[in-house]
Amino acid sequence: MHIQSSHWSAAVATPDGNGGRNTPLRVDAQRNLEHVLRAAREVFGELGYGAPMEDVARRARVGVGTVYRRFPSKDVLVRRIAEEETARLTEQARTALGQEDEPWSALSRFLRTSVASGAGRLLPPQVLRVGVDVDAEEPTARVPHQRQPGATGGQLHELRLVEQRPVVVEEREDSGAAALLEVVGRLVDRARAAGELRADVTVADVLLVIATAAPSLPDAAQQAAASSRLLDILLEGLRSRPTIG
Repeated sequence: MHIQSSHWSAAVATPDGNGGRNTPLRVDAQRNLEHVLRAAREVFGELGYGAPMEDVARRARVGVGTVYRRFPSKDVLVRRIAEEETARLTEQARTALGQEDEPWSALSRFLRTSVASGAGRLLPPQVLRVGVDVDAEEPTARVPHQRQPGATGGQLHELRLVEQRPVVVEEREDSGAAALLEVVGRLVDRARAAGELRADVTVADVLLVIATAAPSLPDAAQQAAASSRLLDILLEGLRSRPTIG
């Protein structure tokens, strides 16, 4: 999974107990924070939010104590990553709405942009549980991810279902998720009203496409080709078909 370093250049402050940022960091501390955030995105993107903090520390090449100094609990780190991913997808959806006049073009542009950027692997569990019975005992979302073995000597890459455990949901997370669902809902409603989207397709279906069409593969070209091919197939499945007879 390739992460653009510029995406993290704004991470220049220590998170408070709720995952916010309030205290300026020294240059070395800022660098460690950027490494931790980048590593967390990679690890959680490959293995899901169930991956341990020790994996994040190893990927960041820092001690696990350094991770916990920045983020006092795993929930805080998960919230930080999930909030940033939600905001990223929301902005991509708004861009598609603002720059594409045709409803289907807007929806497909959003999906292609999101999948190509690797977005979707880190969607918050509460967003992926849209449409799931919230009264069910300990509901979870199961999203396909690619697990990359530690060694690279010709080993096959295992496609597995990673269970997304519930995390603590705070008010600002609800607000961010609501904004994403609202703007994606507008994309879906427009495409459905134009007769270009299947009538039974929901916002949850669109988010599931984003989550499943971005496999994490070791080769960037192979990953891009696989994502593009899979998304083409999924987009065909989303489109409405004329009634025959």
